[in-house]
Amino acid sequence: MAVPAALILRESPSMKKAVSLINEIDIGRFPRLLTRILQKLHLKAESSFSEEEEEKLQAAFSLEKQDLHLVLETISFILEQAVYHNVKPAALQQQLENIHLRQDKAEAFVNTWSTMGQETVEKFRQRILAPYKSLEKVLVEFSHKELFDFYNKLETIQAQLDSLT
Repeated sequence: MAVPAALILRESPSMKKAVSLINEIDIGRFPRLLTRILQKLHLKAESSFSEEEEEKLQAAFSLEKQDLHLVLETISFILEQAVYHNVKPAALQQQLENIHLRQDKAEAFVNTWSTMGQETVEKFRQRILAPYKSLEKVLVEFSHKELFDFYNKLETIQAQLDSLT
């Protein structure tokens, strides 16, 4: 008996609303939207779309601004979960059907994931998670008493460290 895939997508009220909005999006334009989001997914600080592009998407998909943001964030979340769990296409399709995404939309996700998924996983692996080192000069002024107190604290810390070894 096959073990069912771990549930990576849970149905929440916002997920239900986003899924209903995604189900209404024109299937002809949907794969390009997925491709664009997946291409920029690994760029942490960068949005997938500029303000101007978002306005065009609003018009193209007949969505309010906040609904468009919900759709884009949900698609990004689904794809990020797929990257994080390195989901196989068939398992992704099952997850999407579990949250009631229409079959044509689920297939668009799966096709995009099949084409670009591994490349995206690799981009995430290459991404530096720690902040960049930046040297910064710091100037500190102490009075004689503050300096002596600071020195005593450092001595106490050093003694505690020495006692560990």
